[in-house]
Amino acid sequence: MKENIKTKIVKVDPENIDYEIIKEASKIINRGGIVVFPTETVYGIGADALNDEAVAKIFEAKGRPQDNPLIVHIAEYDDLYDLVSEVPENAKKLAQNYWPGPLTMILYKKDVLSDKISAGLDTAGIRLPSNKIARAIIKESKKPIAAPSANTSGKPSPTEVTHVIEDLMGKVDMIIDGGSTHIGLESTVVDVTLDVPMILRPGGITLEDIINVVGNCEYDPAIIKSNEKIIPKSPGQKYRHYHPKAEVILYKGNMEDIVQKIIEDYERLETEGKKVGIMSTVQTDKLYYNKKTICVGDRTKLLTISSNLFRDLRLFDKQGVDTILAESVNDQGLGKAIMNRLSKASSKTILV
Repeated sequence: MKENIKTKIVKVDPENIDYEIIKEASKIINRGGIVVFPTETVYGIGADALNDEAVAKIFEAKGRPQDNPLIVHIAEYDDLYDLVSEVPENAKKLAQNYWPGPLTMILYKKDVLSDKISAGLDTAGIRLPSNKIARAIIKESKKPIAAPSANTSGKPSPTEVTHVIEDLMGKVDMIIDGGSTHIGLESTVVDVTLDVPMILRPGGITLEDIINVVGNCEYDPAIIKSNEKIIPKSPGQKYRHYHPKAEVILYKGNMEDIVQKIIEDYERLETEGKKVGIMSTVQTDKLYYNKKTICVGDRTKLLTISSNLFRDLRLFDKQGVDTILAESVNDQGLGKAIMNRLSKASSKTILV
């Protein structure tokens, strides 16, 4: 895509929204343009979900494969019934408990939605975000908005406006700076067309959260490993994602052993002439002595890690690091989503 669009960058305070900017953004959406805005998860690149040509611009701007479906964002729960042919009881229960919020539900779609959104499938992912700026734009435009993460496909998702500018300047009509996102990982995607709901992508709403509401839930096997043969119903299922320029090596095992192995590999790679960085946590950062580290967060407060993960992967790239040595976290609750992103970002995993 040629970078020939004059991109307007504006700042909006989510607690004191300038509705003139919201109206301007909505006009762009309604004329088939694309607007980047914050959500509680990551920044999204939005277009009219009912307009084939507008949706095509999202794929072009991101360099996104055409068979990787998009998520549709709505402003109110009742908007769901305009877009899908059936709302199962499990979907109603989950919406009652977790909407607005970081939960996307896969449902059978109506023909009104662009086929480009669903990559030709008869289902679509629908989400009601909690971010006030996002909801204001959707409501003002009176259109459902397709909005995947506002990054070049394959790179770490954007959690700050600087990430968006780095990837999409000159490729979109407007970028709205609404500050840093809260959760920092994309929404949980759950397929509710099945008798037992299945998580296709883990996120801020956990398996345990869903079980608490509907009684049963499973993980899709593709969460563990990318599958190039799969026909994806959700973003994050088929393709490699979240890759910084640097190689990421992920370490799993006992923390004491992980720290020791990372120190050994750091020193070995340095002698080979590599510029190395360690993605550490509050609990381990001082153990790496004078080595280059970025402390991603607190292992006992996983939201601190999820909110910083993509930012710190990009920060290592800005520092010119060749290899990132990353600690694993507990693979439960929000940790499942963090490990999913780290596993997809890494080129190899070392068990110690």
